[in-house]
Amino acid sequence: MSNQQVDRSKRRFLIAATTAVGGVAGVAVMVPFVMSMLPSERAKAAGAPVDVDISKLESGMLLAVAWQGKPVWVVNRTKEMLARLPKNDSFLLDPKSEQPQQPAYCKNEWRSIKPEFLVVVGICTHLGCSPTFRKEVGAADLGADWPGGWLCPCHGSKYDLAARVFKDVPAPLNMDIPPYKFVNDNLILVGDDSKGA
Repeated sequence: MSNQQVDRSKRRFLIAATTAVGGVAGVAVMVPFVMSMLPSERAKAAGAPVDVDISKLESGMLLAVAWQGKPVWVVNRTKEMLARLPKNDSFLLDPKSEQPQQPAYCKNEWRSIKPEFLVVVGICTHLGCSPTFRKEVGAADLGADWPGGWLCPCHGSKYDLAARVFKDVPAPLNMDIPPYKFVNDNLILVGDDSKGA
């Protein structure tokens, strides 16, 4: 045994200080590890579901978000817009949405879960351009019978306000409806339709 007297208060202090520094170091090491498990912004854009807040989306307006690197549009359709949809059928290539461009729960006249909210991938089915939202009825440059919808500036493909393609245009299919669900009245989750729509 040593002749030196053990200073117990210094020993306790050193043990406590070492434990505290070790704990802080452990947390500092764990934070990046835990954060690496969360999806990055790049991963979210590549395919992770995207939340869309529709609480401030006014009637008749379009909101654009990105999902899987593509534009997704959410349109809050007015009653007048919805009333015009059945009148478009004779002008459309696939008015009943027979082609599988939408989930089964959107295979209806509105191509949506709730009639007023259309959720659609904003890409023309011809060559992948992004059509322009032309909601005005009878636009001078589109003719008096124009019911409102989308016009692709690249080759003139036209879609109605349910994103259904017109006849005699280059685009062969209706625009795609992504999987989605309503989390609540103000939030749509695009890219996830688990637990049914």
